[in-house]
Amino acid sequence: MPTLTMRSLLLPAALSALSALVAASPAPSPRPDANPVAPREPVITASPVQYHPSRTLRNRRDILSSVEGYANSVLSGLGSGIPSYVASGIPNYFQGFPTGSDVQSSLGLDDSAVAALPTQVLNLDPYANFTSQGWNVLFHGNVYKQPNTSTQTLNDLANKLFIYGTSVGDLPPDQQDQTRNLTSEIFVVQQGNVAVAPIHLEPAQSQGSSGQPGGGGATTATGGTQDITLPGNTTVEGDFTAFVPINSNGLMLGNETSQVQRLNTYVEGATLGNATAYLVPNQGLTFISDIDDILRVTKIYEPEQGLLNSFARPYTTWENMNVIYANWSKSLPNAHFHYLTTTPEQVTRNYMQFIYSTYPGGSFDTRPLNFSDITATLSIRKFLLQRIFETFPQRKFVLVADTSNSDVMRDYPAMATEFPGQVQCIFLRNTTATDPGDKFPYDTSGFKNLNQNSYMFFLNPDDLTNLDIANGQCYNQSIPQNLTFGYQGLPFGASSTTAVNGSANGSSSAGVHATSAQVGLTFAAFVGAVFWGLV
Repeated sequence: MPTLTMRSLLLPAALSALSALVAASPAPSPRPDANPVAPREPVITASPVQYHPSRTLRNRRDILSSVEGYANSVLSGLGSGIPSYVASGIPNYFQGFPTGSDVQSSLGLDDSAVAALPTQVLNLDPYANFTSQGWNVLFHGNVYKQPNTSTQTLNDLANKLFIYGTSVGDLPPDQQDQTRNLTSEIFVVQQGNVAVAPIHLEPAQSQGSSGQPGGGGATTATGGTQDITLPGNTTVEGDFTAFVPINSNGLMLGNETSQVQRLNTYVEGATLGNATAYLVPNQGLTFISDIDDILRVTKIYEPEQGLLNSFARPYTTWENMNVIYANWSKSLPNAHFHYLTTTPEQVTRNYMQFIYSTYPGGSFDTRPLNFSDITATLSIRKFLLQRIFETFPQRKFVLVADTSNSDVMRDYPAMATEFPGQVQCIFLRNTTATDPGDKFPYDTSGFKNLNQNSYMFFLNPDDLTNLDIANGQCYNQSIPQNLTFGYQGLPFGASSTTAVNGSANGSSSAGVHATSAQVGLTFAAFVGAVFWGLV
């Protein structure tokens, strides 16, 4: 089996960086001072790409031929065990998608044919904060049109890009349908530089036993019915992002309640475009959760399994994690749940449906197609984390993810340092200790100066029971940490990936005492071996 080289891993990331030139609206950042003022002006910044078209994939004309090199670079290395975080926390097979013009050209659609297609909107569930100006809702998503692509073309695309070791025709009927549906969601024509149709808001029902299985802690809103027009047009890639002030119209004020209120949002004139807005009070507890390999089984560190689990197989809850979240929702009824995944937005509709049917309802953040800020593009998780922390400076946050993403391992402890007093707990599933398929190192050095009571590396969902999260007791002392600070699971014996005595971080009880120079040399040797195809 050929090995996936570092060169083939980095090429899609480089192409993605070149195309990252789309505007992102500034987030409100109210600060708890004695003279409260409005946050940064909630308007869209003019997008430079409206005048400088994307440089990425400009010459691609035929979908099937243009994906050959991309498919080969990804699929040639399946089984190598290289995880998603080599590409900054994003699975390598979720990069390099064709642009809308590529799709339109390859299908032979002229502008009039595209204009005749119904408009669809990916309307991500927004959160809203409360300032002296009132409620501000973060509307974000994408406007696009979905061509009538033939079943055979969808099969061909999926076979070349997303299915390995088999073909769509050999999958069970339900998996065939899911694969084609997800493939069709990727190969769409984004609608750039268009106005987003008015968005209608109205109260949504509370999420108790009759709502999502996991609850959600939100109450039925007492008002808020209105129509909203978003400022500006979509970016060249069809994205829209804007904090927009709304009228109260009977809503509870965010500085006078601890309850999260829910509003249904409908994009007028779109065949798709429904979402739920979560109006989050100034104070309280927010859970920010990753999804892959913490809420569902993905195995993004095993490309072959990651592809099948992402595109073909039904989404499956990781162990009994849904029970843990349901208990959190019930025991902390005023909590806000926010799901932050760095998966590109084209493929998040399935993610949202999985959350709706399995976990507490909550707001959503995902990876937009492009950014105007190159720093935000290369550090998307940090950008999204900073935005929500700045938007709710008086709230406390519980961060949940797994160790298979280097951006999580870097950004989660950094938030505790950069926003002192706001990080209540950090919970990280150690995938190297629970899944033999994850063989890549991870760095724990960011946790060195954090209080042990504020974080925990764990093995199973039940490790998260009997914790007093509301009062900051986040460490289950029956789960040994045996934590050394630095790279864990390094190759060539520099550290051990075997859990000893229930060690949650995968190192022995004696720890690893390699010097930084030794660690650097060992890791450099490993990276070199990967690059030359030796491991």
